[in-house]
Amino acid sequence: MFLCVKIKYLNMYIISLFQKVDVAAKIKDAPDSGYQIGVLIGSFIPFILLIGIAYWMYNRAKKRDENGY
Repeated sequence: MFLCVKIKYLNMYIISLFQKVDVAAKIKDAPDSGYQIGVLIGSFIPFILLIGIAYWMYNRAKKRDENGY
């Protein structure tokens, strides 16, 4: 089961690499200024997730070292 989930996320990651998003064009064609905020937040979400995963991995490794595993 874990392998299926891992493969699913790997496929999603590969697909996301091929998607090109032109943020400037989206903002230019935006209906109002609220759309700009959504585009900005949406562009930062992947980076925030990566930082969260890195922090989680760091804490997990730190706890493992403290417990002597």
